[in-house]
Amino acid sequence: MKSAILQTATRYLLPILLLFSFFLLLRGHYYPGGGFVGGLVAAIAFVLHSFANGTASTMKILRYKPLSLIPIGLAISTLSVVAPLLIGLPPMTGLWFEEPIPVIGMIGSALFFDLGVYLVVIGVVLTILFTISLDE
Repeated sequence: MKSAILQTATRYLLPILLLFSFFLLLRGHYYPGGGFVGGLVAAIAFVLHSFANGTASTMKILRYKPLSLIPIGLAISTLSVVAPLLIGLPPMTGLWFEEPIPVIGMIGSALFFDLGVYLVVIGVVLTILFTISLDE
């Protein structure tokens, strides 16, 4: 049984929650937030959509299986950890671009690490929840 109210609310909440998760991702280096919290908020947005419209409908929005996000996120995080080794620095040393980018600010290896964590969290949470979902 699907709720028309929940379906209508989800139509507006999904983009707002995804935008907020992206904000948390970008904010995380300087303030509380980051890849883990942003990934959880993004996953919750898709889970809410799944509750309202069914898992099949949510999978159409995602286009790819959430499981595919896990190795991509791990690769991005791993590259951000080992990139300093290429220039003779210890692993996980912060590398930064010279000029800040408008609206985003300074971009460094920490942002790429957070982006990898963001993708891994979304992939893990959605894979687990969609796997145990009763909706086919």
